Amino acid sequence: MSEAAKKCAELIYKSNSIAVLSGAGMSTNAGIPDFRGPNGIYTKANIENPERIFDLDYFYRDPSLFYKFHKKFLEYITKAEPTFTHKFLVQLEKEGKLKGIVTQNIDSLHQKAGSKKVYEIHGGCWKNYCTKCKREYSQEEILEKINNEIVPRCDNCGGVIKPDIVFFGEPVKYLTESEILMKNSDLVLVLGSSLAVIPAAMLPSLTKGKIIVVNKGEVSEMYLPPEKVALIVNEELDTFFTQVAKEYESLKEG
Repeated sequence: MSEAAKKCAELIYKSNSIAVLSGAGMSTNAGIPDFRGPNGIYTKANIENPERIFDLDYFYRDPSLFYKFHKKFLEYITKAEPTFTHKFLVQLEKEGKLKGIVTQNIDSLHQKAGSKKVYEIHGGCWKNYCTKCKREYSQEEILEKINNEIVPRCDNCGGVIKPDIVFFGEPVKYLTESEILMKNSDLVLVLGSSLAVIPAAMLPSLTKGKIIVVNKGEVSEMYLPPEKVALIVNEELDTFFTQVAKEYESLKEG
């Protein structure tokens, strides 16, 4: 049992109002590759100009590039299962300690695990709508359409269907709610995020309590107030939280 895991468990045990900010590291553990990198989805989907995938203007000009990526992405997220860390957060929410999760991910794995209060600030894939008549389409309907159409189109009006994902040029969602959640927290867990993308990276600093960052890889400390940082742990999330959960259970048992 590492000292960091013990300290993390103690802070969780003593807190009454935990907020979570989760990033891509939560998803890679669940079997969803990073977008970039040699084994990333951009490479797997054979996309040469990935910077255009989430460009809103380009989507309206040529949605086929986005859907080339999205078809591959949906293959991964339909197979992906929530990790130990996802389930540990569900437990903390059921106990009344965890008050909400702000996630940068668009795969809805937190909801799949059973978390109730989740703010998907970059949107998600489970809702889709026609860009012309606004008719909604479920994930299942899009999966079926993607197998038959290069670009899914509306059955009503023939408009292009877009998932409820925040593209570049669109405002993030639930920013006010996320800020309130962080301001009311006495502990923030930053999980699987390098804290490099704003506005998400600025949210943890709003807490009146402590901040714990667990991320495999580098973390930007630009927006972290040093006096609030209790731990920065460079470790796999599930490896670390398996230890934390054991220590946490023993603290509860007294």
